[in-house]
Amino acid sequence: MKKLLMVVSAADSLTLADGTSHPTGFWAEEVVESVRVLREAGIEVVLATPGGVVPTVDKASLDGTFDDAVASLADLRAPAVLSEVDAAGFDAIYLPGGHGPMADLASDATLGRLLAEFHDGGKVVAALCHGPAGLLAAVREDGTFVFAGKEMAVFTDEEERQGGLAVPYSVAGRLTALGARLSTGEPWSSTVVVDGTLVTGQNPQSTTATAARVAALL
Repeated sequence: MKKLLMVVSAADSLTLADGTSHPTGFWAEEVVESVRVLREAGIEVVLATPGGVVPTVDKASLDGTFDDAVASLADLRAPAVLSEVDAAGFDAIYLPGGHGPMADLASDATLGRLLAEFHDGGKVVAALCHGPAGLLAAVREDGTFVFAGKEMAVFTDEEERQGGLAVPYSVAGRLTALGARLSTGEPWSSTVVVDGTLVTGQNPQSTTATAARVAALL
């Protein structure tokens, strides 16, 4: 059985561009639907967070559709400690979104090291919506970006504008500055980009398709 590490943000707030604090966390659909698709494909999924902190669901993602699924997903109540994870035990790593990754995963050195190990080992690396913020941590000691030159999707600046949240930085802009090649679909469209073993989805609408592509690669 293939084994996948899903790294979920442990952040419960994000400092906005104006300096105010905004409650955040993981996006419900992106976690529970990704887990469902992957497990239905016969893939073992292990959830981990920085420090093993029980992650916070972004309340904006709870509209009655995924509330019960979040509450019943036992993995969210006892995640593995990210710093204790050995990449050798997994075939893929997957970063779901919500704005949380912008606050913690984007600068998490442990995640950056793991991402480099997965990439260099030819293993599947996947990120969804704001999950690609976590890819920003993957900078080598010589200053080079692990995913430079890779084509990828990410929650777009236009979707951010339409969402109305004054985020502190553009994930798309920072990835581009590091050398990523962004491929952008229409706002709120299901858009998935596969570049070798890197799979990225643009937004929550891309969740099922992103997880399905990961499952197919595995």
